[in-house]
Amino acid sequence: MKKISIISIISILLYFSAVAMFLITKTDMALTLWELMTIEGAIVYTILLTKICDVLKSNDVHKRLVSIFLACSCALTSVAHIVNITVTRNLISQGVNVPDYFKIGCWPSVEMAVDYLAWGLFMGLAFLCLGISIKEKLNKLIKFSLILTGILCIFGFVGALAINENMWYLAPMGYGIIPIIICIKMMKLENK
Repeated sequence: MKKISIISIISILLYFSAVAMFLITKTDMALTLWELMTIEGAIVYTILLTKICDVLKSNDVHKRLVSIFLACSCALTSVAHIVNITVTRNLISQGVNVPDYFKIGCWPSVEMAVDYLAWGLFMGLAFLCLGISIKEKLNKLIKFSLILTGILCIFGFVGALAINENMWYLAPMGYGIIPIIICIKMMKLENK
């Protein structure tokens, strides 16, 4: 658990470093790095949450649901970002006037809706389902953190679609900050 937790924390920090690099430089290379780190992040979260299921002995039903939600998240975020890297940006570089509704970073857009679905709804459901599956009273902080992350992701997703796009930022606050706390707590739990 310690290795996976450390890799997850490093992955989260690298992701936000890639975001910062893009926001500062606004270069295609930085955007590509950000998008690749997004795909990598979905894979890392899949490994992390699956391991937490094992360590905290989630029942088979919850474990399967977490796996299904994570698979959906990985697949959808990969589609959104690979399409943007290989198709959308390629068309733009060839001078094709690609409408905003087919671009990452524009709202409303097909690619952003797919990515919000991946990280808001499905990643949120995975965190929520895992949190609900924890029955041991010793793991109250982990349970609370997982459930809170799931709720923030889902609220960010619903808020972005139904109310205001800026509500989306609840989701990255959930999946970007709270899992660091979860990883630290899981490493401490392993040492007991």
